[in-house]
Amino acid sequence: MTPPTPASPSPCTFWLGLGAQISSGFSRLSPPCCVFFAGSDIDTRKINNSFLRDHNYATEADIISTVEFNSTGELLATGDKGGRVVVFQREQESKNQPHRRGEYNVYSTFQSHEPEFDYLKSLEIEEKINKIRWLPQQNAAYFLLSTNDKTVKLWKISERDKRPEGYNLKDEDGRIRDPTTITALRVPVLRPMDLMVEATPRRVFSNAHTYHINSISVNSDYETYMSTDDLRINLWHLEITNRSFNIVDIKPANMEELTEVITAAEFHPNQCNTFVYSSSKGSIRLCDMRAAALCDNHSKFFEEPEDPSNRSFFSEIISSISDVKFSHSGRYLMTRDYLTVKVWDLNMESKPLETYQVHDYLRSKLCSLYENDCIFDKFECVWNGTDSVLMTGSYNNFFRMFDRNTKRDVTLEASRENSKPRAILKPRKVCVGGKRRKDEISVDSLDFSKKILHTAWHPSENIIAVAATNNLYIFQDKVN
Repeated sequence: MTPPTPASPSPCTFWLGLGAQISSGFSRLSPPCCVFFAGSDIDTRKINNSFLRDHNYATEADIISTVEFNSTGELLATGDKGGRVVVFQREQESKNQPHRRGEYNVYSTFQSHEPEFDYLKSLEIEEKINKIRWLPQQNAAYFLLSTNDKTVKLWKISERDKRPEGYNLKDEDGRIRDPTTITALRVPVLRPMDLMVEATPRRVFSNAHTYHINSISVNSDYETYMSTDDLRINLWHLEITNRSFNIVDIKPANMEELTEVITAAEFHPNQCNTFVYSSSKGSIRLCDMRAAALCDNHSKFFEEPEDPSNRSFFSEIISSISDVKFSHSGRYLMTRDYLTVKVWDLNMESKPLETYQVHDYLRSKLCSLYENDCIFDKFECVWNGTDSVLMTGSYNNFFRMFDRNTKRDVTLEASRENSKPRAILKPRKVCVGGKRRKDEISVDSLDFSKKILHTAWHPSENIIAVAATNNLYIFQDKVN
């Protein structure tokens, strides 16, 4: 599959709807310099269709937990810890206002999951949305999968601009008419109405995971998908909700012998029989479902041997892989652990093809990061549309980009303070020791409560979405 060639983008405005702040911005994303622009700074929050200009209303439930573009990039979905899904739609180009092409506005907002309680295990199930995955569009409606810790739901998002009128057995208010008053037969008709976007749950896939679901992935056959928890991977058919097939099970007979857990899994982009999953030990296993029904025996095993001289108390923790992504071409794998991003060639298992240091200056801070639990943060990573640039998040609302061709990298910051109208987002540098320059920030001054865990890249254009706590930033190429 040949990845699409990025088109020439235009300025975009970005929004975050119900339950979070709304911001807007522009960017310059031509590798390797990646100079960003920020648009008008709007600090509002939408609650019950009203906007409040006080960002202090943000709560734990407003924190964004996942971001995902659909296959065309026309829609962008975010999920939060409150179980809500906000879908943004890209504005179509207008002859009168050609510069508005690229603006993302709220399209639909709905409550995907509610908090539940498992009475059998006395366990509370959070409503937090762990992952969202779009299905390819087959008709006028859109479909997406969303999951919390235990239940996956298939949602249909559709538009309605007509309503039926002229029923025989009920009046216009929906009340049943007295049959004795019906004297003539009427033919119902469709009348125009204001456009309404509806989100309806079409399937609910539940009761298949003992442990918390950490990832879902749609297969390239578009008929099946897999859901992954700490110890098992299940294969589902999108039309069947009461049965799934267990394709990976690493649970030992004695839980005291447990040495690793599954951290992420993903299907190959164009080979429906192939998938990979990563582990907390820093290894990646590639499996072929043609070989066996239960893929406990992998086809390929990717792991970088640890340098004994760098061995420390934190080695196993920081080697845990938090995200794994196939490239669009299907030739490469990208993995993210705590300190690095690695690119693997599927034809070379012995060592990664490329290794990029994300925030190596934190290596001396691992003890304090362990004490405040930040060392367990799970950062995601994404490819651009041509697999030539990688992006991942860091602390202090920094995010990093690595150009694979030139081997250059850049650190940028997503924050409202730096998002002045049409201001250039300048590259940021972290000073480890010695004399600090004016444009540098000391490693001791980093705010570890501000972190970018979730990012997304438009499938064919240089548009990125960055979730910074309860703010969503969308940056796009500058228009010359």
